[in-house]
Amino acid sequence: MASRKETAGAAGTGSSAAASAKVRSKAAPGDSAVKQVQIDGLVVLKIIKHYQEEGQGNEVVQGVLLGLVVEDRLEITNCFPFPQHTEDDADFDEVQYQMEMMRSLRHVNIDHLHVGWYQSTYYGSFVTRALLDSQFSYQHAIEESVVLIYDPIKTAQGSLSLKAYRLTPKLMEVCKEKDFSPEALKKANVAFEHMFEEVPIIIKNSYLINVMLWELEKKSAVADKHELLSLASSNHLGKSLQLLMDRVDEMSQDIVKYNTYLRNTSKQQQQKHQYQQRRQQENLQRQSRGEPPLPEEDMSKLFKPPQPPARMESLLIAGQINTYCQNIKEFTAQNLGKLFMAQALQGYNN
Repeated sequence: MASRKETAGAAGTGSSAAASAKVRSKAAPGDSAVKQVQIDGLVVLKIIKHYQEEGQGNEVVQGVLLGLVVEDRLEITNCFPFPQHTEDDADFDEVQYQMEMMRSLRHVNIDHLHVGWYQSTYYGSFVTRALLDSQFSYQHAIEESVVLIYDPIKTAQGSLSLKAYRLTPKLMEVCKEKDFSPEALKKANVAFEHMFEEVPIIIKNSYLINVMLWELEKKSAVADKHELLSLASSNHLGKSLQLLMDRVDEMSQDIVKYNTYLRNTSKQQQQKHQYQQRRQQENLQRQSRGEPPLPEEDMSKLFKPPQPPARMESLLIAGQINTYCQNIKEFTAQNLGKLFMAQALQGYNN
């Protein structure tokens, strides 16, 4: 479910990645693989605050991640948001804004190397073409870059939902070729499971912040700790199922289009075969009359093959369906666990 801001951000993030690659000339070599993402607690708070101030409903907020690469670990030490602007702001240059922000951070001796971007999501709806294009532009210019996906709805239920993703090497090769035909995807062995790879995240805080969190935990009310044990079901499951059904309908329509393409291809092959047989019979009759055979014709001009539908959209829809299923599985597992626990407590009391 890509909103207007997400689509606009795709173009901005793509062009800014190439520009920021020049700034990042002192980073680690491009052949190093990122196996872990370390995020400062302040960065997490900035992302949460950004959504609380500008995110409304399914509105997507985005921003830039700054940090450095240490061996196979990507350390994210700072971030800043993309400014919220409307389509009427035609004079606004998003790339120039990012370059000025990173230049200002460099002047005050703060990590300014561009290492990726972040985006909020609405009920896990982030597997879109806009995100794919943006991450490809980032990863093509800055190989170690990641995209952080923040789910405010799941976070509001009591557990922080923040995940880091990268495009797999197979998908990067396909995007470089810009060939999303069924044959190209089959040759590259790309399925919806091989599109994104999740990178483990570690949130790091200073010792003083850890002490402060420990103090806040002691002062928190006892009633707040028991909210996670509530047996009341929220509308999260119903909304997730509705979004899942919408994506299944889109997948069904895409399958119909592909089946139509296969039928048209088969029909054209039959027509081509019949035409070749008629030509062969005519040439035999002309040969029996002592006449020269008919000139050979270009079959590709007579029978233009139907254009195969692009399969990238189908992969994205399948990937989004898989994400919805994982979210529903996690949500139902937690609820079932609470119900079994409540049943056991009730039986013990009786």
